[in-house]
Amino acid sequence: MSELRWNPTLEEWVITATQRQDRTFFPPPGYNPLAPTQLGGFPTEIPAPSYEIAVFENKFPSLRSHPLDPSVQGTELMPVLPAQGICEVVCYTPDAEGELARLPLAKVEELVYVWADRFEELSTHDFVKYVYIFENKGKEIGVTLMHPHGQIYAFPFVPPIPAKEMGAARRYFERTGRNVFADILTQEMADGRRIVSQNAHFAAVVPFYARYPYEVHIIARGERTAISEFDAGERTALSQILKTVMEKYNNLWNRSMPYIMLMHQRPSDGGDYGFYRFHIEFYPPYRTPDKLKFLAGSEAGAGAFINDTHAEATAQTLRETPPL
Repeated sequence: MSELRWNPTLEEWVITATQRQDRTFFPPPGYNPLAPTQLGGFPTEIPAPSYEIAVFENKFPSLRSHPLDPSVQGTELMPVLPAQGICEVVCYTPDAEGELARLPLAKVEELVYVWADRFEELSTHDFVKYVYIFENKGKEIGVTLMHPHGQIYAFPFVPPIPAKEMGAARRYFERTGRNVFADILTQEMADGRRIVSQNAHFAAVVPFYARYPYEVHIIARGERTAISEFDAGERTALSQILKTVMEKYNNLWNRSMPYIMLMHQRPSDGGDYGFYRFHIEFYPPYRTPDKLKFLAGSEAGAGAFINDTHAEATAQTLRETPPL
């Protein structure tokens, strides 16, 4: 049972999804639900003997295009709504041992086209307000299926963090007439110490205000608000810098780096968001090779992040770490 419950103290929706208690949790050896279904084998989520990139609706979704009625009655103070939306799984490769960082560049570029296609198609639904593309990688993040894959949530509302970002960007534009992300990028490029990698269309930086020690943001140089707006050259450049950042992560401590990768882009309401800018954020959970960055009392309860490092130092380390 899924539903949206309103939190009036934070003015945000909470999704309850009790059916996800039964989702697949580290399946037994020999069964991979995200692998292709082999002839005569046990059926998986992908009814084909092979695939390039597979996209399908999540078997244990938090949001449904045709949701059931809520299990409880809401009030004026704390209303309840059906959890309408769409949750998709994106399998990058049929190779269960692969990962996005190790795929050929052409494959990463193909994935960028798939992401753009899904953003455009999901945005056409009138109940979808925000399309959120992300990847959880690694057991440390809470992943229970190790096959390389990402997810897409088509929300019936704009989630709190993108909404807060857009509010700040709008107020900055109203105050200065400029795009805050363009100004951030200009300052980061002029300073140089926090640049990790760059090409003609994107720059990867450990931002001045990084909350995680090895947090990286990939920011579009052009006035683009969504992945669907990129031309062919920009899509190639995005593929290149994505692969470079992920390879640097893996080479940092010579192991596959877990992370959360997420895309922040404009909502799906057809509005004018020229004051905003497409960007991708990476949150790796490690602060040293053997120490995790936990979200404890200050972060989880107060929303005040404490970073144990300086962005200048971690950016230099990543900048000097070669890609594969």
